[in-house]
Amino acid sequence: MNRIEIEVKLNQDRARRLEILAEMTEEDLAAPRTRSEHDPSKTWSYFDHFIHTTLIERNWNEMFRRHVAGEEGLAPRLNEDGSRQSREEIMAGIHEWTEAWADDNRGKSLDELVRIGLSVRSDTLKLLSELTDEQLDSKVPGAPWADGTVGAIMAANADHAGMHFKWADEGVANQP
Repeated sequence: MNRIEIEVKLNQDRARRLEILAEMTEEDLAAPRTRSEHDPSKTWSYFDHFIHTTLIERNWNEMFRRHVAGEEGLAPRLNEDGSRQSREEIMAGIHEWTEAWADDNRGKSLDELVRIGLSVRSDTLKLLSELTDEQLDSKVPGAPWADGTVGAIMAANADHAGMHFKWADEGVANQP
């Protein structure tokens, strides 16, 4: 993807998500929608899904910066004995990390969550403005998202948000 396509995709998706959230009541935003993948006794709301995507975007920006600096963008996850974690172990750790982030942000207003997201999105757009075409086209070794290039992964933030909103919508549809 080129810089223009990435920016358009990110901006259009964020505007669409904000319009959806702004039309919802506080009660609808905070209502339980999907079961937590880390702690089955907890459920996620639209608020939780929205702030989750902010955490992932922030983390990806850090990964892009490490990658273009010549460092390992996506470091292998290791067990205490130095062996590589299995996919299941990796996902369990990610679910625990994202649950902690959701817990830290529960109870905040939509305006505050949007402010946090806007800070991260502005960092994404700043990073997009700083990267060369070659850097956008470079592959992050081991990255399983999109086609593995910085630009495609960056644009995948929109897809990630769409996926989470779909899950929250499905949770609404499955409510009694």
